[in-house]
Amino acid sequence: MHKNDNLIQIHMCDDDPDDRLLFKDAISEANMLNKISFTRDGQDLLDYLNRQGEYSALANEPLPDIILLDLNMPRKDGREALKEIKDDARLKHIPIVILTTSKQEEDVIKSYNLGANSYISKPVTFEKLVELVRKLSDYWFKIVKLPEHL
Repeated sequence: MHKNDNLIQIHMCDDDPDDRLLFKDAISEANMLNKISFTRDGQDLLDYLNRQGEYSALANEPLPDIILLDLNMPRKDGREALKEIKDDARLKHIPIVILTTSKQEEDVIKSYNLGANSYISKPVTFEKLVELVRKLSDYWFKIVKLPEHL
């Protein structure tokens, strides 16, 4: 049994406010009703997932069903955040899709070795981003069985 599409909670961690806004607009353009939340770097993401600091009020809220993670960010980059999430028994079940501008083979290999579930290069046009959002939706929310909230 698959979760209802509009119950899937997406979390995007990206330091670029324009990329976050474009993704939010692409979700809307793709007619997806998914709940989406954002953080701006790896440290912010870990605080969000651990419900610490400015996110402590979310202690009783469910964790996201999927995380879209940029690699190149200040403070704590996506590689470091990915490793910490996949090393944490409470968080490692959350699928992580790397969504980045990096096309370097070493980043692809390292991401998968650290536990990433997919690696996708960011599209360069809004139309391609909307297409990507639709494909991600079809795959992650209609085909794949995601774990229930723990």
